[in-house]
Amino acid sequence: MDQVRKTVSFILDGKTITVDFEKERLSPTITVLNYLRSLPNHKGVKEGCAEGDCGACTVVLAEPDHSGKMIYRAVNSCLVFLPMIDGKQLITIENLAWKEKGEVKLHPVQQAMVDLNGSQCGFCTPGIVMSIFALQKSHVSPTREIAEDALTGNLCRCTGYQPILDAAIQATNGQPDHFSENENAIQKELKNLNDDQNDVVINVNGQTYIQPKSLKSALKFLTEHADATVINGSTDVALKQTKKFELIAKVIDLSAVSELKFFNEENNQVEMGAGLPLESVKTKLNGEFPAFCEMLKVFASKQIRELATLGGNIGTASPIGDTLPLLIAYDANLKILSQSGERSIRIEDFIKGYRQTDLQTGELIYSVTIPKRQNVRFYKVSKRKDLDISTVSAGFRLKLNNGSVEDICLAYGGMAAMPKRAKQTEAFLLGKEWKEENIVEAMKILKEEFQPLSDARSGAEFRKLAAKNLLLKFYEETTHEFSPAR
Repeated sequence: MDQVRKTVSFILDGKTITVDFEKERLSPTITVLNYLRSLPNHKGVKEGCAEGDCGACTVVLAEPDHSGKMIYRAVNSCLVFLPMIDGKQLITIENLAWKEKGEVKLHPVQQAMVDLNGSQCGFCTPGIVMSIFALQKSHVSPTREIAEDALTGNLCRCTGYQPILDAAIQATNGQPDHFSENENAIQKELKNLNDDQNDVVINVNGQTYIQPKSLKSALKFLTEHADATVINGSTDVALKQTKKFELIAKVIDLSAVSELKFFNEENNQVEMGAGLPLESVKTKLNGEFPAFCEMLKVFASKQIRELATLGGNIGTASPIGDTLPLLIAYDANLKILSQSGERSIRIEDFIKGYRQTDLQTGELIYSVTIPKRQNVRFYKVSKRKDLDISTVSAGFRLKLNNGSVEDICLAYGGMAAMPKRAKQTEAFLLGKEWKEENIVEAMKILKEEFQPLSDARSGAEFRKLAAKNLLLKFYEETTHEFSPAR
């Protein structure tokens, strides 16, 4: 039998902590937030919403990348199960200040918040400071847009955001800190921890938590435990526990499978590993796919994008998942692996119904391939711009030939039980001239093509109106591109 271990180890307060869940009778799905709150000296992290919305529980995870450079990621600790931080450094608000000759020295980020009056009641402040700290470790003199993006996942009812943004920009001036001085020692210890590549298998209190360390192990466990809940980021599944108080009996956590975190670019396409966090996707695309980058700008918050993975978002098959209509418009292809081999399937064929996919027992999503050089747009209608779920979303693709529609895809989210193409509307437009009169007629067909639900987010009539108006917006944006130069 292959060797497994029942413990996870990570660095906290500059020391290696090893947690034996079975010995301590600790739930393997305890969140990092609740674990920290159980410790005597880590009450700075707060629970505001328990669903990744407010940012009060933000902590920073640090680990070396492939080049050996330390990467610091702000994440919502309410969404992270404790085993997920195996082999990483966990940094909390308590770790930022330090003592020098008996005197407490505030970290530059903390000092900037004090100097610029970025804090009032203090409840949200630790999470805000940790988000700025991650920004400070990643950027020197960031633009206001970058600073705003870093703070999108932090809500504050007291101060207004201007002094917080001012503090973020002032603190990120490249000034070294005690983390910089200790990085070599931390990297060495993290390497020692990650040299142990035995799979983690924890059985306690009626729960089984499995964390394979390789693709081979992942496929084996998926075959052996067909009843397990598979996570690769947990930003969706964690809510079953934190908000619905469900016991997740068996988990297979793919977050430690490095073979799923790749990005390959070729002349005609890109292939992205299913385990690549969405923030990494955003960085690596680097403007190559404008519609994809625009979608990721309004996908949740940076804290969530640092955890949520491309494969995870696809695998949930949510009718309002932001990536799905866009990937359908891109005509993306999935590579599916199992112990018996691999297969490919278009993402449009992969989604079968409400949170239902074509994934079979023992299979996992290995990668997503997107062809280049397509005219694709993404649109999202929501109650607020940032950190919100779509009311209606859309991914559109268009190809014209001498002014007539040669190819078109109108994929919508929020209009049916699953992301769905408006095929009647597409059929009407195909072969017709791309002009306003035809778009107006197509909008009439589109309005009747879907029968969306009314819910707390929106009424059915609004969704229909939004869907057809997005088509008009698409026409207005694209008609200028194809018009002859004047």
